[in-house]
Amino acid sequence: MRIANHGYKAQSAMEYLMTYGWAILIIAVVLVALFSLGVFSSANLGPRANAGACQVVRNVESVTLQGQCQGELPRYVANFQGNSNVDVVPGQLPNGQSPRTMTAWVYPTAAPSSYNNLGIFYYGGNNCNPDGAVFGLILQKGSLYFWGSCSDVPTNFSIPQDTWSFVAVTYNSPTLGIAYNNKMQYYSASIDTCNSITCTSAYIGGNSNWWGDTFSGQLANVQIYNASLSANEVEQLYLEGIGGAPIDPLHIVGWWPLNGNAQDYSGNGNHGNSTEVSYTSAWTSGYTTP
Repeated sequence: MRIANHGYKAQSAMEYLMTYGWAILIIAVVLVALFSLGVFSSANLGPRANAGACQVVRNVESVTLQGQCQGELPRYVANFQGNSNVDVVPGQLPNGQSPRTMTAWVYPTAAPSSYNNLGIFYYGGNNCNPDGAVFGLILQKGSLYFWGSCSDVPTNFSIPQDTWSFVAVTYNSPTLGIAYNNKMQYYSASIDTCNSITCTSAYIGGNSNWWGDTFSGQLANVQIYNASLSANEVEQLYLEGIGGAPIDPLHIVGWWPLNGNAQDYSGNGNHGNSTEVSYTSAWTSGYTTP
């Protein structure tokens, strides 16, 4: 009886495998395919920050990040349609010849041949010195370009279409550094960006009433510091990815995560007003460095 019982169990096991084996095999193939497509990658499964989840908090004793932001991915990015921008009140941005750093993540969707100049972020006045030279970054025919009114600096950094790129500009007179992803180039430039009275305008995505065109695509995590970050610090910001928090809370003076709104989370009140800008929260991938 025991021999017969074991034979019955073996036969039942074989029948089970024959009945459900193909289903198990199909499920395994589907799982492998999903893993290869990145559905289960850490970028997709990572925690996500809600709009305004964190900000820089200043008090007499310290400067700290508050809220759930470190290591989290932003839930939104700002969509610019070529006729939209964020008009910022530049109350605390660096002026004159003071040191500074500006960083952003950009995703242009317009073909380089179809536009002249796309604004990323710039601020200052609408003329050259002494009325208020502009300080900022644009895309000129697809390449990163520093717009300093009478002190412009073109680069050979070609910003690809339909993908995220990290861009940055640092200034510590007379050295101007311009970065694209983990590459940095240095130039000698004389910059004198307006003063506390003539620094009246700042734009994320540009302003067609100034010069060139407004941005077409997506922007995220715009940061400005009143210090010239080192090449290593700029690279660290890049390696943090598009959801990275400010690397130097002590010197951050403007921080627009574009995380569902145009608020300045640096604690300095450089809040923006959006015009024809929408925010997308459906991202599940693409938030890591290229």
